[in-house]
Amino acid sequence: MKIPFLRGLTNRRALIAGLGVATIALTVAGGPAFAASNCVKGDRKAPYRIGWANIYSVPTWMKQTEGTITDEVAALKKEGLVKDLMITDAQGNAQTQIQQIQSMIDANLDAIIVEAGSSTALDRVVSDACAKGIAVVNFDSLVDTNNLTAKINTDSLEWGKRAAEWMVAQLKGKGKIIIMNGPAGVSVSDDRRKGAQPVLDANKGLEVITETNTEYNVAPAQEAMTSLLFANPQIDGVLSLGGALSAGSILAFDRQGRDQVPTSGENARQFLELWKQKGLKGWATMQPNWLGALSVYAAVQALQGKSIPAVVKVPLPVIDDSTIDTYLARADKFPADGYIYSDYDRALFDKLLAQ
Repeated sequence: MKIPFLRGLTNRRALIAGLGVATIALTVAGGPAFAASNCVKGDRKAPYRIGWANIYSVPTWMKQTEGTITDEVAALKKEGLVKDLMITDAQGNAQTQIQQIQSMIDANLDAIIVEAGSSTALDRVVSDACAKGIAVVNFDSLVDTNNLTAKINTDSLEWGKRAAEWMVAQLKGKGKIIIMNGPAGVSVSDDRRKGAQPVLDANKGLEVITETNTEYNVAPAQEAMTSLLFANPQIDGVLSLGGALSAGSILAFDRQGRDQVPTSGENARQFLELWKQKGLKGWATMQPNWLGALSVYAAVQALQGKSIPAVVKVPLPVIDDSTIDTYLARADKFPADGYIYSDYDRALFDKLLAQ
């Protein structure tokens, strides 16, 4: 089912000042980089048929992301480049997602956009799609295989590293912290945690008393933190590696009458609003929802025979006390439980794809 979130954003002016561009070629040990239009072959002519294989659609981040995808498809339809869009929801089950992608292969779609529920389980079906000449673009939660057209993402390792560095600075290298992670086995969550570890190893005065994994939603995060608060009388900081997780943490602290502590997070509207309201010490970055729209655009570029990089690395912005107001000024454009992401347009996409 298509979810009509945030229509009409595709052609607005990009607002991230100083957004850098970094693209890196994906290489195989001992071999050359993949061609930018890897996988694309056969008689594929516009208008193209696109598939969007989502692992789950319940989190608001996913709904907003789907909105950017359907917006971009609508724009490409007007240009005569896309015929239709098939959307599937695996409801968190990687095996279901494999079956859904296989159905897209059987239907001989021209391109498949993938948000992976497992970094390893989807490797074979993604490689099969590539072998059949289908453009496969994977974003956000990535697969391990390189047998696809392009991977588009921010650097999740850097995400975790910078959040941990901020926490070290806030606590001057000493204190007891809790780490809040997203779902285990999802590459974005796992990589953020991996990125934080070297910083924690180098700062032994920062004690990780416990950590938890929950889905990226406020309610389960609040429930998890509530249990941890009962078990841990001293908590000096919350190294949260997701925005909804941070909001859940703050609400749990409030409900238990505990003083707020330095908390990292993401561009979730509720987290940013609570951060401002409570006057707490916060830090965040952003996983842009428009990575989905960029993936559709990149797939169509590849199908048209244009050169795109095998890996597109989207720079991470920093949200701190000096920039939070610029995000909150736009809050009413986004769902109350959504993410305040930056505007985007084709000019930004072309820069990121190094056209």
